Amino acid sequence: PGVVVPLKGHVVDPAAQHPQNDAADGYNCIQIMAIQEHPYYGSFGYHVSSFFAASSRFGTPEELKQLIDEAHSMGIAVIMDIVHSHAVKNEVEGLGNFAGDPNQYFYPGDRHEHPAWDSLCFDYGKNEVLHFLLSNCKYWMDEFKFDGFRFDGVTSMLYYSHGLGEAFCNYADYYNGGQDGNAICYLTLANLLIHEVNPRAITIAEEVSGMPGLAAPFIAGGYGFDYRMAMNIPDYWIKTIKEKKDEDWKPSSLFWEVTNRREDEKTISYAESHDQALVGDKTIIFRLIDADMYWHFKKGDENYMATRGIALHKMIRLLTASTINGGYLNFMGNEFGHPEWIDFPREGNGWSHKYARRQWDLVDNKELCYHYLGDFDKEMIHLIRGVRNFHKTEVVEIWHNDGDQVLAYKRGDLIFVFNFSPNRSYTDYGFLVPAGAYDVVLNSDSPAFGGFGLTDDSIRHFTNHDPLYKKVRKEWLKLYIPARSAMVLQRVKK
Repeated sequence: PGVVVPLKGHVVDPAAQHPQNDAADGYNCIQIMAIQEHPYYGSFGYHVSSFFAASSRFGTPEELKQLIDEAHSMGIAVIMDIVHSHAVKNEVEGLGNFAGDPNQYFYPGDRHEHPAWDSLCFDYGKNEVLHFLLSNCKYWMDEFKFDGFRFDGVTSMLYYSHGLGEAFCNYADYYNGGQDGNAICYLTLANLLIHEVNPRAITIAEEVSGMPGLAAPFIAGGYGFDYRMAMNIPDYWIKTIKEKKDEDWKPSSLFWEVTNRREDEKTISYAESHDQALVGDKTIIFRLIDADMYWHFKKGDENYMATRGIALHKMIRLLTASTINGGYLNFMGNEFGHPEWIDFPREGNGWSHKYARRQWDLVDNKELCYHYLGDFDKEMIHLIRGVRNFHKTEVVEIWHNDGDQVLAYKRGDLIFVFNFSPNRSYTDYGFLVPAGAYDVVLNSDSPAFGGFGLTDDSIRHFTNHDPLYKKVRKEWLKLYIPARSAMVLQRVKK
C-alpha cells in the first residue's frame, strides 16, 4: 500500500496477533516490534545483539514468514520496528567486541556508549558499517518479505547530543552544528535503498525533535521517510488525562495538538503508544477508569467511572484518527480498551509471563463492555477508509468554544462535532456549514457503542437559511449535542 490509512501496530508478539481480526476491523498494516534477536526480554527488543536473526522467543523464522504471508493474503502490509540507532553492549552474543575490536562497528572514545541507554553507538562514518546496516534493511525485505520499517530512535542518531536535554524551540536548534552528518547520510541512503528494493515500501521515523525534512522526498532535499511519528499526540493525551479535570479540557488546545504539523510531511497519528502501555504504566482506558475496570465493566453494572471512561476513550480515538494527514496507528488492544499494560519477564516482576500477552477474548465476551469500544473502532476505521484519499482532504475548523467545550470541523463532506463537557448538553447548538442536508453516520453516544442513545440518529438534519451568509453559501446546522459525546455527519449528495 502506498498510503497507510490507517496503520495498526505495535505488535509485540507476532504469535499472539491475528491478521484476520485486523482485516475485519479495517486495518491495512501491522507493525511488529522486537523482531531482531535481543538477549534481554525486558529490553522490548531495543538492545539488539543479532541484527540478522528473528527472535526465537516468538517462534521459528518459518513461522514469522507464515505470519507475513497470511497477512499479505488478506491485503495487510507488515512492517517491522528496526533498531539501527544503537546495539547491545554484550560481547559474547553481540557486536560489542567482535573479532577483538570494540570499535569495529562503533564510535571510539566519548561517543562509544550511549549515555542514557547503556548501549553502543554505531560509527555511521565507516563504509563497512553503512554496508552492514543497509544490507540488514535489504535482508529483512528479501528474506521475510517485510513491507518496510519503522526506524527506532532516530532523534538519537541525528544529534551528537542524542537530543538529550535539548528543547528544539526554533529552527536554529536544528542547524547549530550539533547534527551527526554521518547518521543523516545513513538514514538517507537507507530510504533510497528500501524504496529501490520495493518502490511501495513504507518507512516511518520515530523522532521527537521535529527535524525538518525528515519525511520529505529525497528529490526535494529531504531524508526520504514516508512518514514521521506524531509523538506529541499520545504524550498530550496522557498528560491531559493525568493533570486536567474533565471540565478543564479545552477544545482549542486539543485541536491544535492533533493538527500541529508541517503540511509537506506526512505523519502517523496515534492516541496510545507502547511508551504508555509497557512496563507497568497505564493504558488510556485504565487511566480513565482505573481499578473500576475490574469491577464495573460488565454490561448493566457500569458505574460513573466506567461510563465516563468509555465515552472519553471513543472521543479521544475519533479526534486522533479523524485529523490524520498520513496514517493512524493503534496500539494492540487499545481498539477495545484492553485494561492492562504489557510487561515482559524481568527481575522486577519475578520473571513472570503474566502480562506478556493480550487477552483477545475480552472483546468477544458480549457480557462485558469491551466489545462496545471494539465495535466503535471498527465503524470509525471503516468510515475513514470509505472516503477516498481521506488523509489528503483539508481539515477545516468550523467552531470551537472552550467555555462550552464544543469543537466542530469538516473534512470533505464529513462534519465532526465534539462536546467534551462532562455535564452540559446543548439544544439547537448551531454551526455555519455548506448548505444542504446531513445524516448522522457515526455517534459515540449510540447504545450500540455503550452510549446513552440520547439522540435520534435516523433524523435527517437540514440547514437553516441565513441571508447574512448567502454569498458564502453557508447556512446554520443546529444540533442537539449530549454531554461527553461526538458525532459525525455526512452531507447528502443531491
